[in-house]
Amino acid sequence: MNYANIKWYDISNGPGVRVSLYVSGCRNHCKGCFNKETWDFDYGTPFTKETEDAIIAGLNHSYIKGFTLLGGDPFEPENSKVLAPFMKRLRAAYPDKSFWCFTGYDFEADLLTGKQGNPDDVMDILGTLDVLVDGRFVESLKDLNLKFKGSSNQRTILVKPSLERDEVVLWDEESVV
Repeated sequence: MNYANIKWYDISNGPGVRVSLYVSGCRNHCKGCFNKETWDFDYGTPFTKETEDAIIAGLNHSYIKGFTLLGGDPFEPENSKVLAPFMKRLRAAYPDKSFWCFTGYDFEADLLTGKQGNPDDVMDILGTLDVLVDGRFVESLKDLNLKFKGSSNQRTILVKPSLERDEVVLWDEESVV
């Protein structure tokens, strides 16, 4: 797996100051995508154990609220295979930080059904997340007033309560994570 960028002090992809990993590779190819170069699975830098260690060290500051995973798309099979063990390692190291992820895939139709990627890898990643922003970016539904998403069809989902209740529970600004 390759990654396009790591932002060590990101304030636009979740609440507070975060470390964000932009993975490479996406098959959604949404019209108007702000990150088109990450569609290419070969774009960027190889994701190594040294990269993992650097991210873990980068989160080790009290002012860092959490970690955000985006891309490209983290749930492409080539990415989720690598990210599943990393995310479990990261969650073990930081059980109290918030973990967010952005995907162009649908939570119920693609991720929970096993339609997208290896179901074990997908569920391992989902098990580490607090919030998932799902859905393709739709340029005609773009809204600059939305918080942490680009188009009005996308949802900001509280993952753990959604999995526990077997129904989508949405995040709002009152949510703790």
